[in-house]
This record gives sequence, structure tokens and C-alpha cells, in this order.
Amino acid sequence: MKVSVDKDACIGCGVCASICPDVFEMDDDGKAKALVAETDLECAKEAAESCPTGAITVE
Repeated sequence: MKVSVDKDACIGCGVCASICPDVFEMDDDGKAKALVAETDLECAKEAAESCPTGAITVE
């Protein structure tokens, strides 16, 4: 699965990083970033579904 974060849509709530720390972390600008471009971890999907702004795309 490809994983990406839309920095413009991200509000920096940190939900993704708490749900799936192997895939997401908070960047120096307070926004989430994907640590990997692709993953098969189910938590990435859960993080995308939990994102309040829909900033995470998992394809």
C-alpha cells in the first residue's frame, strides 16, 4: 500500500502517529509525515480512517 500525507490538510493532531508509529511521525513543523512510502501494516489504514481531516491517503 502506498502511504502519503497531505501537509496542507494535516492539522497536526497526532492521531496517526499514535495509532501507527512505525509508519507516521510528527515532523518539525508539527505536521504528520509518512516514514515509509509503502507499507503492508494494517494500522496505516486505521490511521487514515481516523484522521479528522482526511489528510492521509493509503492506496
